[in-house]
Amino acid sequence: MNQLFSESFSNWIHFLHPERAILLIALVIVILAFVWHLITRKSQIGSFVSPAMQERLVTRPSTTARVLQIICLAVSGIALIMALMRPQIVQKESVVSARDSANIFVALDVSKSMLATDVAPNRLERAKSEIRDMLPYFSTHRVGLLAFAGRTTVLSPLTMDHGFFRLVLDTASYKSVTLGGTAIGEVIRKASSLLKEQEGPKALILISDGEDHETYPLEAAEEARRNGIVIVTVGFGSESGSTIDFVDPNSGQKRRLTDSSGAEVVSRLDSDLLKKIAMKTNGVYVPAGNGVLDLESIMDKHILPLAEESNQVQIKENRIDLFQWFVGFGLIFFAGFMLLDGKSRKSGRQLREKAV
Repeated sequence: MNQLFSESFSNWIHFLHPERAILLIALVIVILAFVWHLITRKSQIGSFVSPAMQERLVTRPSTTARVLQIICLAVSGIALIMALMRPQIVQKESVVSARDSANIFVALDVSKSMLATDVAPNRLERAKSEIRDMLPYFSTHRVGLLAFAGRTTVLSPLTMDHGFFRLVLDTASYKSVTLGGTAIGEVIRKASSLLKEQEGPKALILISDGEDHETYPLEAAEEARRNGIVIVTVGFGSESGSTIDFVDPNSGQKRRLTDSSGAEVVSRLDSDLLKKIAMKTNGVYVPAGNGVLDLESIMDKHILPLAEESNQVQIKENRIDLFQWFVGFGLIFFAGFMLLDGKSRKSGRQLREKAV
């Protein structure tokens, strides 16, 4: 019975509580009891008044009136039970839901290898300049900034305030992260944890020279893929390598980075690793090298389509409650039942007075 009422009028009406249709069984019992009462009342009159005297003394409701009583009781009960089932008109319409705001983290390598001067003035400053030029393309997207070296620091959470993003970007330097080294796997895992709960398209733009110190970046990229994150890697520097110059914070003098044996450190672009990271998430590797980035092409082909593909056609339902109409309808028929029942009781009283 529940299935019957849950499917009834499915094209235009919906019952919020179809399980309450079980009350119809109780209604049938009440109606049968009422019919039985009418039959037994007639036999009780016949037990002490002859049929000839009944014609003269008893004013009974007509058969039509009794049938109307039963109909009024049945209709009233059905209407009130349907009111308890919370009937609603269901109006459906197709709505295009466009998530035009993507969630994009920019992960900026601030390790000392990014101070190499094979890109003028150095890899880090050039990367920051390219990110600033990207900002106009992010006008409708939430962006955040991660700085990483031996560990990862959140410089800016996801935000639509691009002025704040630009402010923290300007302050980013190799001093933003105190632990040296390059932990690409860690920054991918950090971005993945921050993005996985976000609604809408998710992307990580990883800007680095690709040198990694055994932090398992490919495994981290696989985890990012499972969280629905696309990684676009941008490689700065030359594969032939470059020395690293930096300003000593103690003396203020420009120094060349050396290893523990005193030999000059040469940093090389590891494009192979950055390609593999991007491929793990169906992303793309952009070799910036020491040339000029085609920002418009990167955004149009690899970032902006993420938001466009998230457009969804949804069925929107507008529901209008109808229970109050069924309550009113039921009360009207119940009033009709009571009116007919009152006339029946009046006839019974007249019979008893004449008998006395």
